[in-house]
Amino acid sequence: MWVPLNKAGVIWIAVLVVLISGCARASSGYSSISSVEDFEYTDQEGRPFGLEELKGSVWIADFIFTSCETVCPPMTAHMKKFQDMADEEKIPVEIVSFSVDPEVDSPSRLKEFGQKSGTSFQNWHFLTGYSQEEIEDFSLKSFKALVKKPENEDQVIHGTSFYLIDKEGEVVKTYSGIEKTPYKEILDDAKRLQQQ
Repeated sequence: MWVPLNKAGVIWIAVLVVLISGCARASSGYSSISSVEDFEYTDQEGRPFGLEELKGSVWIADFIFTSCETVCPPMTAHMKKFQDMADEEKIPVEIVSFSVDPEVDSPSRLKEFGQKSGTSFQNWHFLTGYSQEEIEDFSLKSFKALVKKPENEDQVIHGTSFYLIDKEGEVVKTYSGIEKTPYKEILDDAKRLQQQ
């Protein structure tokens, strides 16, 4: 039998629908922030490396450049600490650092930058091999991240977030890469994604 609903009944149904949909989202893990567009760039060894090589892997990404005078050295140090912690806990996670200054950052320059930070290149890939316009477009579309190199400047404007990407290439979470980086939270999230 159909029973007409008063205003309170309608509100309760609306609340119930929101709660049910919230539970559905929570049970499926994380919601996607954005999808990483297909790419194939050049790594620090001068080899092609792209989304194809990352399929089925959980990975974390950031945007840096080798002549950065402010945020990139601490970001890279924080990523190195994360790499060490993931290695200690035996959590398989790939790391990708996209150069936002590709005309300056050759593969050899990126390799030297990584070596100075004590990076293990086994699972950390520093990428270049695209135009300035391409990386600005790619970062915005794939990560909703602003990258801009002002004319006649040697410093590049870019974000300081770390991005967690799932096995399907979906960006699912962001973290501060510069201040109070939540290493344990990133590790726990990466571990959870590995199990899905």
